[in-house]
Amino acid sequence: MINLFKIKGQKKEEAANALNRGTVKKQSAGELRLNKDISELNLPNTTTIAFPNGKDDLMNFEISIRPDEGYYFGGMFTFTFQVSPSYPHEPPKVKCKTKVYHPNIDLEGNVCLNILREDWKPVLNINTIIYGLNLLFSQPNDEDPLNHEAAAVLRENPKLFESNVRRAMSGGYVGQAFFPRCLVGSTAR
Repeated sequence: MINLFKIKGQKKEEAANALNRGTVKKQSAGELRLNKDISELNLPNTTTIAFPNGKDDLMNFEISIRPDEGYYFGGMFTFTFQVSPSYPHEPPKVKCKTKVYHPNIDLEGNVCLNILREDWKPVLNINTIIYGLNLLFSQPNDEDPLNHEAAAVLRENPKLFESNVRRAMSGGYVGQAFFPRCLVGSTAR
């Protein structure tokens, strides 16, 4: 008969030895879940992911989105993700590094996306957020804005909104705000 207590003791001893050698780094539940989420990512062809601090720091990464349609066609927008060790019980903190004229992104880069706030649930994942961010560029929402001025222009004068987006993405002023150029490649329409 197998002595289960002896096997359990050996496993504990092996784990303690591994810790003493410094080869095992204890990962939080959030890191484990994020590892799984990243390994299962199914990014749209408009989106790339980068780890500016290296692959050892999965809790901080960037997503770049290049919309292939709509008002923001031809632009490139980078978002930073900071994931807490309590992920997935709390959503990642997501900021837009690219200054953008958008009803759902303010000039400081805060993002208004319901799944990053009140509608977050632990069953959601990084892929869901990325698809939500892509959706913001194809369907800006003027009903739940962070940039109220942009939302009002989108609602009342879509042609002026499109002109403002183009001016901002080309590197110019919209009202009192200056926007650095974020157009990439050929954007002739």
